[in-house]
Amino acid sequence: MKIQGKQYQTIWLKEGNPEIVQVIDQRKLPFQFEIFELKTVEDAFFAIKEMVVRGAPLIGVTAACGMYQAILNFDEGDFEKYINEKADYLKSSRPTAVNLAFAVDEMVEFILSNKPDSELVQKVLQKATSLKEKEIEYSNKIGEFGLEIIEEIYQKNKQAVNILTHCNAGWLACIDWGTATAPIYKAHLKGIPVHVWVDETRPRNQGARLTAFELSEEGVPHTVIPDNTGGHLMQHGLVDLVIVGSDRTTATGDVANKIGTYLKALAAKDNNIPFYVALPSSTFDFTLEDGLTGIPIEQRDATEVSEIEGWTENGIQTVRLIPEKSVAANYGFDVTPARLITGLLTERGICKAKRESILELFPEKGNTKKQESNIK
Repeated sequence: MKIQGKQYQTIWLKEGNPEIVQVIDQRKLPFQFEIFELKTVEDAFFAIKEMVVRGAPLIGVTAACGMYQAILNFDEGDFEKYINEKADYLKSSRPTAVNLAFAVDEMVEFILSNKPDSELVQKVLQKATSLKEKEIEYSNKIGEFGLEIIEEIYQKNKQAVNILTHCNAGWLACIDWGTATAPIYKAHLKGIPVHVWVDETRPRNQGARLTAFELSEEGVPHTVIPDNTGGHLMQHGLVDLVIVGSDRTTATGDVANKIGTYLKALAAKDNNIPFYVALPSSTFDFTLEDGLTGIPIEQRDATEVSEIEGWTENGIQTVRLIPEKSVAANYGFDVTPARLITGLLTERGICKAKRESILELFPEKGNTKKQESNIK
C-alpha cells in the first residue's frame, strides 16, 4: 500500500545491510513518519512490547525476524539452549496474539532441524521472508473473498456501502493489504463506492490514528467516530456491514480482538447487520475451545487510559485525562462469542464461526490435539 504515493510494506530488510530489519514506527503515525531499526532480538522484543509494530500478522513476522537476528548474534555455547531461551523471551512480549507463538515456534523448529548447515543464517532469513510473503498472500486472498460480500451489498442497494470497522486491521497491521481492510481496498480499486466508519479505538486510538491514516493515503472515503457511536449508526440504517480483525480465534469460532469489538458484535446482532471477522489461518488457535476461559487477555499500562497523545505545534504531546487520584484499568482485548459472528473471512474462503465449518476449510487441523496454549 502507499504513503504519500510511495509503495511500502510494514517490515523489510535495510537496503545494503540485510542484518538490519526496518519497520514503520507506528507509535508516531499519523503525525510523523519514522523508520525504526531492529538489530538484535532485544530490539524485536521492544518493538512488539512497546507497539512500534502491532497487529497479529505483523507481530508474528517481526518475531520471526527476531529469531533470524538471534542467529546472527550467537557467539558460542549451547546453541539449542540459546535458541529456546530467545524464543521464550520473544513469546513473552505480548500474550494475546497467537501469531507470535506460531511464528516463533515455526522458526525454532526450522532452525534446530537445520543447525548443522553452513548456510543456516541465509536459510533462516529465507524462512522468515517466506512467512512474511505468506501473510501478504493471505491478506490478498481475504480481500478477494470479502470483496464478494461488498459487491453483493452494492448490487442490492445501488449506493455506497457503509462499512464499520474497529481498531486497525489494515496493512499497517498485516504487512500489506490488511485483513478487515483488504476487502475495502479491493472494492475501492474496483470502483465500488464505499464509505468506512472508523472507530477511534481508545485508549491507543489505533482507528483514529492508523486506520484513518491508511484510508486517507489510499483515497478511501471515511469518517472517524467515537467508539460508542456504532450502535446509533446501526439503529438508523447507516451501517451495511461490520468487518473486524482477530488476534486469536478458537477452534469453535470465538474471537479475541481489540477491546470494544464485543460491543460492536452485540449491536450488529440486535440490528441484523452482518458481522464478519477477517483473519489468516495463522490467527487460529486450534488448541483452544472456549475463548472466554482460554484466551489470555493482555492488561496494559494504565497510563494509556489516564493519558492521551496528540499533535501540537511542539510536536507529539501527552496530556492527562483523568483526576490524579483516580485509578485506571486497561484491558487490551475482549472475546466475541461465535454466536454473534456472521462468518469468518480466511485465505481459503468464508466459513461459519463453528468448528464443523472451520474444519471444512482447514481439514488438516481436525486431528489437532487439545492442549494448553503455550502462550502464558
